[in-house]
Amino acid sequence: MDGSSLLPSLEALKTQAKRLRVSLETDGKAISHSKALELLAHQHGYSDWNTLHAAAGNRPPATPVAVGAQVRGLYLNQAFEAEVIGVQALTPPGRFRVTLHFDEAVDVVTFDSFSAFRQRVTCTIDRTGKSAEKTSDGRPHLQLQL
Repeated sequence: MDGSSLLPSLEALKTQAKRLRVSLETDGKAISHSKALELLAHQHGYSDWNTLHAAAGNRPPATPVAVGAQVRGLYLNQAFEAEVIGVQALTPPGRFRVTLHFDEAVDVVTFDSFSAFRQRVTCTIDRTGKSAEKTSDGRPHLQLQL
């Protein structure tokens, strides 16, 4: 079996390496970007970055968004900007569970008499960034601007 089909895209791998480098730097252990790429290759079970790069190939991302990406869109018809903190491919193919952390909490209630704010949500989306679940007026719960 070819393990490269389970690997993230090259873009996602480079983002992971960048986050690793920043995290280590925050802990007082500064490393170069190339060293972060090498460490990431080892985490994925490859001897070096060049081998991991070849295994991942130069294919488009398997998911519509990547962990760490900044996104914007509508959640329950409320505009938001958020960071993607989780992405999971689902079955059937073409559906993804995404977890978003909103930059500012979103009021998900449309009544004037009370509010309910959410800052972190998990939704299932398709490749276009839209959820299959709809609000009572027929709009998707979540719509990402891709």
